[in-house]
Amino acid sequence: MANENLKVLPLLPLREIVVFPYTAVPLFIGRVKSILAIEKAYETDKLIFLSAQKDAKLDNPTENDIYKVGTVCKIIQLLRLPDGTLKILVEGLNRGRIVRFLSDSDYFIVEVELKTEIIEADIETLALVKLCKESLEEYSHYNKKINPEIVNNLLSIDNPSEFSDRLAAILNLKLEQKQKLLETISVKKRLEILLNHLRGEIEIIKTESRIRERIKKQMERTQRDYYLHEQMKAIQKELGEREDGRSDLAELEKRIKKKKLPKEVASIVRREFKKLSLMSPMSAEATVVRNYIDWLISLPWYEKTQDNIDIEKVEELLNKNHYGLEKPKQRIIEHLAVQKLTKSIKGPILCFVGPPGAGKTSLAKSIATAIGRKFVRMSLGGIRDEAEIRGHRRTYVGALPGRIIQGMKKAGTINPVFCLDEVDKIGMDFRGDPAAALLEVLDPEQNHSFQDHYLEVGYDLSKVLFITTANALYTIPPALLDRMEIIELPGYTEEEKLEIAKNYLLPRQLQTHGLSPEMVPLDDSAILEIIRKYTKEAGVRNLEREIATICRKIAKDVAKNPKEFIPFKITISKLEEFLGVPKYRYGVAE
Repeated sequence: MANENLKVLPLLPLREIVVFPYTAVPLFIGRVKSILAIEKAYETDKLIFLSAQKDAKLDNPTENDIYKVGTVCKIIQLLRLPDGTLKILVEGLNRGRIVRFLSDSDYFIVEVELKTEIIEADIETLALVKLCKESLEEYSHYNKKINPEIVNNLLSIDNPSEFSDRLAAILNLKLEQKQKLLETISVKKRLEILLNHLRGEIEIIKTESRIRERIKKQMERTQRDYYLHEQMKAIQKELGEREDGRSDLAELEKRIKKKKLPKEVASIVRREFKKLSLMSPMSAEATVVRNYIDWLISLPWYEKTQDNIDIEKVEELLNKNHYGLEKPKQRIIEHLAVQKLTKSIKGPILCFVGPPGAGKTSLAKSIATAIGRKFVRMSLGGIRDEAEIRGHRRTYVGALPGRIIQGMKKAGTINPVFCLDEVDKIGMDFRGDPAAALLEVLDPEQNHSFQDHYLEVGYDLSKVLFITTANALYTIPPALLDRMEIIELPGYTEEEKLEIAKNYLLPRQLQTHGLSPEMVPLDDSAILEIIRKYTKEAGVRNLEREIATICRKIAKDVAKNPKEFIPFKITISKLEEFLGVPKYRYGVAE
């Protein structure tokens, strides 16, 4: 007895297409074997077996290149095209499985076993159909490519098998996924696979929609910001403001990015720059903010010079630049030696005390040169306002930082030698006490976070080597004096002044006035006469002035007749011609 489930049919291999039962599909046929198979089927009962190729690129697939499970279809229409190809319309009838290949000479002839579906007509299957329909409606709402008419037709189908096959046909599935659905006999399992796919697609579409919405908002915000900036530029142009305000901002922003700043300072600079970028460049407040930012990024925060404390070199340099002063020089060398060993500058603040012209300031400068640091000098004489030290608050018109911060900016490093000159001549009035402000500056325990009223942020002065100078001690406040170590520079003796004049003052004045040593032959007796009768001081400042007077008069004669000038020895008798009548009497009792 013949098996009704077995059929012998021509085989049509398909590329990238899976035909499901209950569906009508148009196909274009071009391969010779395929055309012969269709013509044979169309001449008989119009039945043909359609199965997908595993590799769509193959033009002549073999038995192993074709999936075993396919669909028995009926050819509804056949149209021959001018180029010899065929266009057909097929309708899927039943699932089938190739039992064996009977022939492949002109075309494939296969024996096919029809597959009977497993249809579970239970509540779960009906629930799956309902969920699939709901998901399909939602999916079609997001995916506008699906024809609404097709969706409506699908929603009207009650047969679970037909619904699952027709739904699988319209979904955007890969070939492997569609083949898996075709091979799945259980309707319930097919519905579960389709429901999972629909849910996944809906989630993907929703996520894409959220991403698109977010990007759209970002673009709208960017376009809005651009539009507003363009409007602002147009308004500024109408007001007569120059475009270089924007370029100045760009330049300032570059400087901010290049400058290494402490975290707190960097935060303040960013905040102030943001405020500045929203202001009109011509406004008074913009100038205040710009100056504030400029000060913050111009100050040294991390820049420093490398100390080179070579004790022998320091001693040699001090002896070269300063005659005498053995005890002060010895104390300075000891101070630097301790610093070299401890690698710390915390310690007593040196205060050089001595008469005017004794070399206090030049000694401080020599220390800076010897250890390879920048030198900054700040004169405190006559300062009465505390704001000179601590700065003015930014609310005041024309406010600036104090002179300590200004000196640090000038130095450009965080570890200069800072000379506070004439510390004994600080005044005090209703505007505050500058000496009290100096207490924080000179205290090693406090100056790591010096508070300047203008900066409004702590500034580290702990790496600065402070040296103070004074002519007398009795005018210095006790609290300030307590923070300093006194090094006295006594007045020079007559013999020391003579050596200083010969070896330091005269060569310096000759260089200053463009003269050679043979043009000013000043002998020892003449220098002693100047010391005794033309100066009366503990230092050598006035002595240098008198030597400068002689050099100027000789320079005038040389400039008048350079070829006729004949150098002559300057003796005691010649001094009156240059310096006039002696100012003091020497060795005469009054």
